[in-house]
Amino acid sequence: MREDLDARADLEYGSLARLVRTAAERYGPREAVVEGRTRLSYAELGERVERAAAACIAAGVAPGDRVAVWAPNTLDWIVSALGAVTAGAVLVPVNTRFKGTEAAYVLRRTRAKILFITGTFLGTSYVASLRRAAGEGPGRGPLPGLPRLERVVVLADDAPADFTTWRDFLAAGRAVPAGTVRTRADALRADAPSDIVFTSGTTGHPKGAVITHAQTLRAYDVWSELAGLQEGDRYLIVNPFFHTFGYKAGIIACLLRGATMIPQPVFGVETALANIAAERISVLPGPPTLHRQLLDHPDRALHDLTALRLVVTGAAVVPLELVERLRSELKIATVLTAYGLSESSGVVTMCRRGDPPEVIAATSGRALPDTEVRVVDATGRAMPPGRPGEVLVRGYHVMSGYFEDPAATARAITPDGWLRTGDVGVLDADGNLRITDRIKDMFIVGGFNAYPAEIEQLLARHPDIAEVAVIGIPDPRLGEVGKAYAVRHPGSSLTADDLIAWSRREMANYKVPREVDFVAELPRNASGKVVKTRLRRRS
Repeated sequence: MREDLDARADLEYGSLARLVRTAAERYGPREAVVEGRTRLSYAELGERVERAAAACIAAGVAPGDRVAVWAPNTLDWIVSALGAVTAGAVLVPVNTRFKGTEAAYVLRRTRAKILFITGTFLGTSYVASLRRAAGEGPGRGPLPGLPRLERVVVLADDAPADFTTWRDFLAAGRAVPAGTVRTRADALRADAPSDIVFTSGTTGHPKGAVITHAQTLRAYDVWSELAGLQEGDRYLIVNPFFHTFGYKAGIIACLLRGATMIPQPVFGVETALANIAAERISVLPGPPTLHRQLLDHPDRALHDLTALRLVVTGAAVVPLELVERLRSELKIATVLTAYGLSESSGVVTMCRRGDPPEVIAATSGRALPDTEVRVVDATGRAMPPGRPGEVLVRGYHVMSGYFEDPAATARAITPDGWLRTGDVGVLDADGNLRITDRIKDMFIVGGFNAYPAEIEQLLARHPDIAEVAVIGIPDPRLGEVGKAYAVRHPGSSLTADDLIAWSRREMANYKVPREVDFVAELPRNASGKVVKTRLRRRS
């Protein structure tokens, strides 16, 4: 790996805006994005991003303003997000699995000025969902319940009267000179925030991890180098763009290396197989469930998957058998595992090319260069190899803090810069990290982090629920799913099916409990806290 200081991406580019411009110049005619019949070169992508930036400036976006995107993996997501960042805005990606209330919380919390929103996705009108959640309130504008949101841009040709179409939004930017866009982009500082990625915590309230341009550039140049991403690679981006794994290990990594992005809005194994064959996909990161479904699909042999050469996975336990099957059945040369969290720019440890299969399957690899990883006990004492403890991380990529939340930041980051991950792990003698448990009770549903405290708060809004506790239980398809233990109000006849159906209307699908047990009371300790270990023993 490159070690010379001058090769560092944060020093070379300084900002994501300059990265986009340099990529357009360096890789000009090379294919940048493929979406259906649309095939965009890097030069064309650069032009579109600058037009989007001009439109943001025309709409009044000032450096540091927050601009949100609530949409699936599409070319328009790439252009609108990078356009906003080029105009100096701080990007706020919004989870496409969120319901209107959940999205409104993020928009209100960040005081987002502009929202780019999809029309309909997975059968849901996002515009209608958001209007139900924030259509009433003391403010003016498109959504009175979000008074700081000045404009909602629908990434489609049609929009409600008080919203703006993508075409009309871009048209308004024609009056902004190219020099104005260039001046705005050049003024961006490397240490300025580039995005706020929301993650939930033990309180159940989503918190926004603030990451800078320099952190993103440096971390994902390292990620690309360790993974072996190359110019000309064809990258099927199934990981959602609202997640660091999709946005930064996907879009940003491709810009850094000149790889072609093929965004896929929803993971369907048939669509993925067709894309891999038709587009000669060579790179396919994603959670283990994605790769298992590919391997197990009955029609796999009907598709030419021979171009696949690189898989990066993580987010869950990776069976050794899965690593061996990817290598033997699909002849994939490089299979790597990694570990990260939003608060560390999405990366902490990573396996290296050439690591044996048992290391790749049993661990998440070693710390990135210029990164420290410790495992400590409850007193902060470092644990020796083989002994479990909380994983702490220190390095250039640790967030500056949670957005406007100094108390939560102080709880997460020690005075000497160590990030408390809340994960329990074990280091081996070679420094490879194995995650064994989660202090925060988080569980992972098909690659999506699910936080019991947040789900419990949502379930508690049901009028028939007095108390509720949620745990993760094993699931053969998704890895883990939620199970709720609930106490009903006296006289209630609420059934498990009723509560699950209600949950599907009120929260993202991956958060919805798949099982519900009604109990007379929840087990508690002497201090009144629910003892979830007892609930896990029941499951």
